Amino acid sequence: MLDFINFLSLFNRKPQAYANIHGGPEYPALRGRVLFYQTAFGVIVSCEVSGLPTTSEVCKAPIFALHIHSGGSCTGTEADPFSDALTHYNPKDCPHPYHAGDLPPLFGSNGVAFSSFLTNRFSVSEVIGKTIIIHSGPDDFGSQPAGNAGEKIACGEIRKNILI
Repeated sequence: MLDFINFLSLFNRKPQAYANIHGGPEYPALRGRVLFYQTAFGVIVSCEVSGLPTTSEVCKAPIFALHIHSGGSCTGTEADPFSDALTHYNPKDCPHPYHAGDLPPLFGSNGVAFSSFLTNRFSVSEVIGKTIIIHSGPDDFGSQPAGNAGEKIACGEIRKNILI
């Protein structure tokens, strides 16, 4: 059985990788950080973001898809500022939502979101050099090939943490 207290102590150590998130031209205040911790149980991914779009509509709480993409750069074109992030990280050619890069959504709370989860879909070493993308809407976890999650509004390049 997992010793939850010891498991949480993993957050006291340095992550093996990180990504600094920045928003695109429409969301210049969007910033955040994603940390990757390798464990015996899989990878803990911890994400904190601020500057997310908000809404005042009742029953339309902002939900944002979060994906690891296969490209290594957060550059792109005027039409798609993060086009060089390419598509979802999917090394085993699985259908959506079983791509290794398909992650739980971010739930916005007054422009801020925090999420931490455990996954065995990849190891930290496999995603170093990839990108992590926040999309403008929720992933529907069904549409092919990528969940109909809307445009890419923020991106971060996953880097090895050399400060360990």
